[in-house]
Amino acid sequence: MNRTPLSRPLARRGAAVLVGVLAVAALTACGPAATGGAGSEEPIDWKLTETTAAPSGDIDSFTFATYAEPYSLDYAYAFDYADNSILANTCESLLRLNPDYSLSPGLAESFDHPTPDTWVYTIREGVTFHDGTPLTAADAVASMSRHLDPAVGSFWYSVYQNVKTIEQTGDREVTVTMTGPDSQFNLGMGGSAGVIESAATLAEKGDEYGNSTGGVNCTGPFELTSWESGESITMTRYDDYWDEDLTAHSGEVRFVFMTDPTARINALKSGSVGGSWMVPMEAVSSLRDAGKGDVLFGMSTAVGNIVVSNLEGPLGDVRVRRALLLAMDRDGILQAAYRGVGETTDVMTTESVWQDADESARTAAFDDVTAYEQNVEEAKKLIAEAGAEGAELTYVTAPISNDFSVISQATVAAAQSIGLKVNVETVTPNAYTALFSDPTAREGVDLFYTSWYLSSPDALEMYSVLRTGDFSNYGGWSNPEFDAILQEAVAIDDPAARSELTARAQQIANAELPWLPLYEAPISLYLGERITGVQPSIAFMYYPWAATIGAR
Repeated sequence: MNRTPLSRPLARRGAAVLVGVLAVAALTACGPAATGGAGSEEPIDWKLTETTAAPSGDIDSFTFATYAEPYSLDYAYAFDYADNSILANTCESLLRLNPDYSLSPGLAESFDHPTPDTWVYTIREGVTFHDGTPLTAADAVASMSRHLDPAVGSFWYSVYQNVKTIEQTGDREVTVTMTGPDSQFNLGMGGSAGVIESAATLAEKGDEYGNSTGGVNCTGPFELTSWESGESITMTRYDDYWDEDLTAHSGEVRFVFMTDPTARINALKSGSVGGSWMVPMEAVSSLRDAGKGDVLFGMSTAVGNIVVSNLEGPLGDVRVRRALLLAMDRDGILQAAYRGVGETTDVMTTESVWQDADESARTAAFDDVTAYEQNVEEAKKLIAEAGAEGAELTYVTAPISNDFSVISQATVAAAQSIGLKVNVETVTPNAYTALFSDPTAREGVDLFYTSWYLSSPDALEMYSVLRTGDFSNYGGWSNPEFDAILQEAVAIDDPAARSELTARAQQIANAELPWLPLYEAPISLYLGERITGVQPSIAFMYYPWAATIGAR
């Protein structure tokens, strides 16, 4: 598998956590680790594809493979690839996060920001749930309020952490009052945090809501018609869908759960399955050679990082962190782990989430930063200055996918080259997932790997998780200047003005290295020869991509 399990910000300690549990379980046998380093495999010929050809017409049905069964289709717990990529086609949010990562009106036909502390949403008329009942403001209030309920334990609570009240203030009006200015709340309404479900369905289904028994009753272009646990989910076109531009081209779409990567690749090669997101890099050439379709690459917001999870040991000295990154052969890592698909980076965000930034801020964020090109001699000097020769570090990994193995080996080699020793501990996939949710699981752990993506079109989302005391600030890094910048930035509505502060936050993170950035890589998609119309983008987790697919 060419992606790591997803790990993202959670703000409520003690809330239930998924963070890629199913992805991890599915990826465990994704193939042998690369052993030859850079140059052991031929680089993949790749380019970004914005969209595929428009469909020539409608199609009766198509099948897509997913590497895991969703943990839940309850939007409060949809927090990973397998969940969101399916949920996005049946449930919708107040705003719509498009494939280019822009936001447009969704179930809210408009929104207003009358005071710094309030967001007002006008609920769209003429929308019905899949049971035929009309969408109302009361449904929006009920759906959003679940994120504030401790009994629910929403995985998306971080978006709502500054919410004071959610109230219906008109026939089609919902007003969200914050405890203080929060520009990020509205941006989060394009993802699962903004999904609206029928209040009556939520009350009727109770604890069964969102699972294979209770299902969902939303407003999207497809309605959930069956969930065969352990096998597949089938959705059919909702003929009364409100948005004519996104009326589904296919009468039915079937998502099959294929946890065995070999079986999944063989199904794609044979044409028995029409497509799949997140294609293993080691399978790209053989898939293309099979002649049944093509592997495409789309925009992503993910950056592969090594998380520094212990600042009380040697890595508490920034010189040691810089030395380790300087010693890393990141070009070799990219080649061995991703067959050269992507590029190395010195920062924790991609330019795709800086679209509305001021140009000078973009320059400051990406050009006016330290470039950590491999320099072992310079790294050795930093280790000597820090008095860290012979220091030992613990790196935790798991048998999840090729990139995990490549990066752990590369970290050991880099450390050894500058006089450090890294002891690698291999844990089970579930134990690895616990690193992101349970502080006790990180005791004695200095380093571990993550691919961290953003769910909104704003780089500030990334740096918010590195504030002092934030749940996902795994190493407890603290910088008063950084915190002050974020506090000021989150209160600024204008994205261009906000980006100037975010750029400064990115520069501080680049200099201090609370995490060690390695590379960014695009999202991958296999599309069979029968179908077309999809836009390859990491927004497939929130945008109804299956509705755009029709006959080639």
